[in-house]
Amino acid sequence: MNKIKVTDLHAFQFGHQTDIEAATGCTVILCPEGAIAGVDVRGGSPGTRETDLLKSENLVENVHSVFLAGGSAFGLDVGSGVMEYLEKQGIGFDVSVARVPIVPGAILFDLNVGSAHIRPSAEMGFKACEDAYSNESFRSGNAGAGTGASVGKLFGNDYAMKSGVGQFAIQVGELQVGAVIAVNSFGDVFDPETNTMVAGLQQDGVFLNTEQQLLNQMTTSKTNRFSGNTTIGTIVTNANVTKPQANKLASIAHDGFARALRPSHTFVDGDTLFFLSSATVEVDLNALSALSTYVVERAIIDAVTSAEGNYGIVSTRDL
Repeated sequence: MNKIKVTDLHAFQFGHQTDIEAATGCTVILCPEGAIAGVDVRGGSPGTRETDLLKSENLVENVHSVFLAGGSAFGLDVGSGVMEYLEKQGIGFDVSVARVPIVPGAILFDLNVGSAHIRPSAEMGFKACEDAYSNESFRSGNAGAGTGASVGKLFGNDYAMKSGVGQFAIQVGELQVGAVIAVNSFGDVFDPETNTMVAGLQQDGVFLNTEQQLLNQMTTSKTNRFSGNTTIGTIVTNANVTKPQANKLASIAHDGFARALRPSHTFVDGDTLFFLSSATVEVDLNALSALSTYVVERAIIDAVTSAEGNYGIVSTRDL
């Protein structure tokens, strides 16, 4: 098993648009030839586009892009820009009179960092596609959908830590599996390989442990802690899978969220995970499940270890 760059995965292009001042942005994963796709939405406060289309019983098999964006529900506008770009390239589902690009996506809440009035737009989605096609470097940390991301937000930004977008990919023989994850969780981030907390709820550099604090407040606090959170991402691979299998694999790979985020899938997270495949390499599905879960958890760790402190929020690097 060899670690590779996520940009080494064939048939996919990756791009960001970043507004550092406003602390927001978007990330696109393009698959111009089309990719088998699935999705699993686990969080209690999701913001998504075209996820119903990906249900196993529905018609369309392939998507042409997935986007991740900040901006809360406003960030769903990114999808229109991605569609515009792909249509100009002649890419989309053939409906005889036009080609309609199939572009699912998901958003996270970053309006409480930077500017609440500047959000990812259709124009940013278009420019992120240009970035993907330009083959520029695809960076982790404070970029794209992870620009305004943070973790450990039980007591607000003063006790939170900066996060971002992360990536991780591996190759086994001809099989390639990678993940791109924007980490903006209500809970803390733990490294499953060492079982140690690496980012999250803290005070003066001392970790407070969100789960323990929740238990301490069990009978005194309300369940509604506002939807200022959400971890969203995409698995990309060349494994030969069907659409129902892609949906099941997205579901199984949420184990990567559960291993690395504590707590995960809360009422105030909109945790959503897509699964994309160019479907060219035969593989055992159980092995693929394990690898998909692994790349998700490592991409989450990359998101917080690559992030830089900003907007008054400290990072792992600062500590």
